Amino acid sequence: MAITVAVHAAATLLLTGVIWTIQIVHYPLFASVGESSFPAYEAAHSARITWVIVAPWALQGATTLVLLFATPDGVPRWMVWAAAILAAIPVLVTVVYSVPAHTVLGAGFDADAHRRLVNTNWFRTAAWTTHSALAMSMLVLALRRG
Repeated sequence: MAITVAVHAAATLLLTGVIWTIQIVHYPLFASVGESSFPAYEAAHSARITWVIVAPWALQGATTLVLLFATPDGVPRWMVWAAAILAAIPVLVTVVYSVPAHTVLGAGFDADAHRRLVNTNWFRTAAWTTHSALAMSMLVLALRRG
């Protein structure tokens, strides 16, 4: 079962690195692309970022479900439930805020949509960062027990 926790931690750490890169580097640079080039840039961003996050996000989701149903010895159930809640936050923010903002930006740069995207992305950034610390703690506990 420690392998499930290890895969979970690896996926979460990868997602955390990606979201910090998006939050600090990528999203702020949207404002510098230029109005005429922005729709094509936004379309390329959306298509390419999907390939970066789909596999680790799916792994994180799948391992979260496995851990909810088969919590390893030594890992408190509250940690797994907290991880599940933290995993749900980026999904919720993506559906409620990020996708609609990207939809607006797909038609051309919009300062309000851009600001909403950057500001609400902090919730995903915080959730994945906290989740990483929790996932590493679960991994340490599972390895000690295993």
